[in-house]
Amino acid sequence: MIRRVIVRPLAMEDIAAAATWYDEQSPGLGAELTDEIISAIRRAQENPNLFRVVRHRDGMRRVLTGRFPYRIFFSIIQDTMYVHAVLHGAQHDGRWRGR
Repeated sequence: MIRRVIVRPLAMEDIAAAATWYDEQSPGLGAELTDEIISAIRRAQENPNLFRVVRHRDGMRRVLTGRFPYRIFFSIIQDTMYVHAVLHGAQHDGRWRGR
């Protein structure tokens, strides 16, 4: 069972930038995006093995958001989930690999 979730600083920057962009498009939309990201992280926390492994050497997995086209990259070490990146679907996966 995953007891703790740590959102790494670069992932927090990803979320903040995306929320800011959506708020500029329509006030309040950034908060809706953030809620959607939190919901996806909770789904992954409840059962991380349901989500696709995208890099086998370190067990990096990916969960998708529902309403917005975002991918959340995470890994599990013991009982802790680490969120490494939150990327828009149009962004290349290589952007998170150095993290």
